[in-house]
Amino acid sequence: MSSTNSTVKLTVTADPHLARLVRMTAANVATLSSMSVDRVEDIRMAAEEAFVLACAVAPGSDVPISFTFDADAVSMLFDLEGSSFEAASDAESAVYADLILGAVCDSYEKRACPAAILMTLKADVR
Repeated sequence: MSSTNSTVKLTVTADPHLARLVRMTAANVATLSSMSVDRVEDIRMAAEEAFVLACAVAPGSDVPISFTFDADAVSMLFDLEGSSFEAASDAESAVYADLILGAVCDSYEKRACPAAILMTLKADVR
């Protein structure tokens, strides 16, 4: 893998039944970076939790997801423009997602305006 950033874009309706599509795309992108099997699993989990959070924040909306990657890291951006995290702040799934994403990701941010979930997981194999 070169050190140049590449991007994969996916748009998925915010329906928890579609989480597998997001999880599998994240895993495939992770294999294009320098990720161990354990780190690929971390990325799968982070992508799924972020999508579950997106489903709580913007149910039924189309969620554009950008996976940007190179040899050193994978970043994910879940675009929730037009939505607000406040509506889901007390939901059990949102609290759990915050906990998991904060623990697994090297960086994790919920941006308020425009609403988005941003996270980066660094590669662990060279």
